[in-house]
Amino acid sequence: MTVDFHTHVFPEKLAARALQQLSDKSGGLRPLFDGTPEGLANHMKSRGVDLAVVLSIATNANQQRSVNDFAIAINNGQYPLIAFGSVFPSAPDAADEIDRLARAGIKGVKFHPEYQGFFVDDEWMFPIYERIASLGMITVFHAGADIGFPKPIHSSPKRIARALPHFGGAPVVAAHFGGYISWDEVEEHLVGRDVYFDTSFCFGRIPFPQAERIASMHGAGRLLFGSDLPWSDEIDELGLIERLHLSDGELRQILSGNALRLLNL
Repeated sequence: MTVDFHTHVFPEKLAARALQQLSDKSGGLRPLFDGTPEGLANHMKSRGVDLAVVLSIATNANQQRSVNDFAIAINNGQYPLIAFGSVFPSAPDAADEIDRLARAGIKGVKFHPEYQGFFVDDEWMFPIYERIASLGMITVFHAGADIGFPKPIHSSPKRIARALPHFGGAPVVAAHFGGYISWDEVEEHLVGRDVYFDTSFCFGRIPFPQAERIASMHGAGRLLFGSDLPWSDEIDELGLIERLHLSDGELRQILSGNALRLLNL
């Protein structure tokens, strides 16, 4: 079984526009499918992927509820998708929205500090983290640089390390092998800590010896396969994982075991 822990989709009526805007912002990345839940499900089937976690971002307070209504709707069993929610941290009803997500059975919350305008270790964020953790939910951070944003990096590995104590041991996932284009800092501040790394959007980008080193030092039990679809092909990203000289048991952990445990499946 293979679980992709990092994918993105949009409502059908918004998908084409959203993909074009994101492509323009990233410098011309080309999406691999049409950005809809059905398109993702079809793409997964063609790649032999069984289940995917969908991550969305509320980029402003007014958008928060509609983004989460979409996430809740995805979790209806029509497609092999599990959608996480998102809250805009400075929204006056952010805490209430976290509670609403938990009541709806949403298993996690995604933050993208570049799009949402905060630093991971801002002290005013700590009560938000603590509330998510108290509800037993997973927190996923975009980690490291984002090709569509200039420095400073709002979710650097060092900042994530400073925030970790405020989760009280609840699951935290740092995307992109712990920090996109910040892998030296990942090795210095996050390797060996109580945090999961997903492997998304790293094929052809992370130096392979460094990927091997991070995987070995951090341990297969805290790695999650991810692609970042529609922006990177699952076949490519699987190829990176399969080259890491892992045992069969370690490979199963990364491809599905760790994800299924976190998702209580």
